[in-house]
Amino acid sequence: MLKVNNISFGYSDSLILHHISFKAKQGEHISVIGESGSGKSTLLKLIYGEMDVLQGEVIWKNTSILGPKHNLIVGYDFMKYVAQEFDLMPYITVEENIGKFLSRFYPQKKQKRIDELIRVVELGEYAKTKVQYLSGGQKQRVALARALAVKPEIILLDEPFSHIDNFKKQSLRRSIFSYLKNNKITCIVATHDKEDALPFANRIVVLHEGKVIANETPKTLYNNPKTALIASFFDEYSIFSQTELGLKNTDEEVIVYANQLKKVSSSNIKVTTRKAYFKGQYYLIEAIFNTRNIFFNHPKAIKKGSTVFLEYIP
Repeated sequence: MLKVNNISFGYSDSLILHHISFKAKQGEHISVIGESGSGKSTLLKLIYGEMDVLQGEVIWKNTSILGPKHNLIVGYDFMKYVAQEFDLMPYITVEENIGKFLSRFYPQKKQKRIDELIRVVELGEYAKTKVQYLSGGQKQRVALARALAVKPEIILLDEPFSHIDNFKKQSLRRSIFSYLKNNKITCIVATHDKEDALPFANRIVVLHEGKVIANETPKTLYNNPKTALIASFFDEYSIFSQTELGLKNTDEEVIVYANQLKKVSSSNIKVTTRKAYFKGQYYLIEAIFNTRNIFFNHPKAIKKGSTVFLEYIP
């Protein structure tokens, strides 16, 4: 089990991370989300031992993860870290990069392992290509495969699909995360993409201004976002009072996703449409309600300036 116990980190008098704690069991997938600058990448570097914590501790099973003050060489054999900048060897091929740290004493076993990982990252046609000729997204896939070559117990991924285009991202995400789950490799992913988290994570840790503001299952976090920041990670949303929604006679705010508002013939929520955005299977409609913008989904575009009544369906 990974235990992150009350760790803090910063420079001089300014803390970047404040008393961060969470756990991950063997084979679990933990997504760490938050705005740029919230401390996601810093957290991964501390877990890896690339930097020293100011307070607290990081433990994997019975091993304390220590930084450069204690270790001449950063990192541990059982852990791999794939950063946003990947340190590949440009003048050798994809398969040579992946096999760099595999034993040469068993060449057939080594090649079998390389071939397996090339399939996982979907780079079969580029196996013999030198890395210098690859795109950024292809290099990122090589870095992922190389990190998995000597099978780690835990892997840390910092925005692992940020360089990969949408044509490959969906299938690659399924392939990588399924491989990790099937091989019981614990995975900590720092991401800004809900598609990395919602379908795959066991838990989502939300960072805001260097603090953990939520640590829940994806379903719980999606269905009960405590703040607008959390809701914004998942979908378009609007904020209403309970009175406006007809729930209670209070000004307590309710976060409402666009898919929770439905067009009806009459209701207390009367809006004037402003814009319609084509989203594929539906349109996202922007409208004015009580002088503020709100959003709802609808199967068809609605003409600008139309009066529409909406119902909240939790």
